Amino acid sequence: MNSESPKARVLVVDDHSLFRRGLIALLAGDGRFEVVAEAGDAAEAQRRAAECQPDVILLDQHLPGVLGADAVAGLLEVAPAARVLMLTVSEDEADLAQALRQGACGYLLKTTDSDVLIQSLLQVLSGQSAVSPEMTSKLVSAFQNLGRQPLAAAAGAPAAAEPVVPEAQAVPAVSPREQEILAHIAKGASNKEIARALGIAETTVKIHVQHILRKLGLSSRVQVAVFASQRGL
Repeated sequence: MNSESPKARVLVVDDHSLFRRGLIALLAGDGRFEVVAEAGDAAEAQRRAAECQPDVILLDQHLPGVLGADAVAGLLEVAPAARVLMLTVSEDEADLAQALRQGACGYLLKTTDSDVLIQSLLQVLSGQSAVSPEMTSKLVSAFQNLGRQPLAAAAGAPAAAEPVVPEAQAVPAVSPREQEILAHIAKGASNKEIARALGIAETTVKIHVQHILRKLGLSSRVQVAVFASQRGL
């Protein structure tokens, strides 16, 4: 998304008005986004989504009377082109799995830094998925518990929400250092945490991760984590 591209239209859904106001102010300060609507509950969110047809919906998990994950399918029904990104305090594996099954493209914790939130929004808008590093190991666990069935199996759910990995692909040659980094990614570690654990620079970790993605033919850390877990790496 460049400076000449149309602004991404965002619907912010959260029952805490102060937090909602903060999100709106954050996005208003970035020229790539336009908050076209806000809502404090699922019913209002569905009405606003139908009216405004946003590009992306930032959705809290704990809403009055309903879980955000259970509202995803209804939101996508009235705004089928929208991408849903969960933004929540819940670190529960079941909440994560349910949100992705219903069609959410990502799951972020509210402790996420603002720059990571912006980058995650751009990722889901480009067709990728985004999951907080702290939730990656729980995503792998949820994926395994579902018998390796796609997590976004709901009818009409965006295919990009699924952490699809190439099942039949032989494991390419990865260096011992890359194997170490794979193991850390599977545990949900961030680049900074991996760098600290291995005693190397964070930029070096980023380079290794890029090499790993290219060698495995994958496009995200989520896919790398599932790949590593499935193959005992």
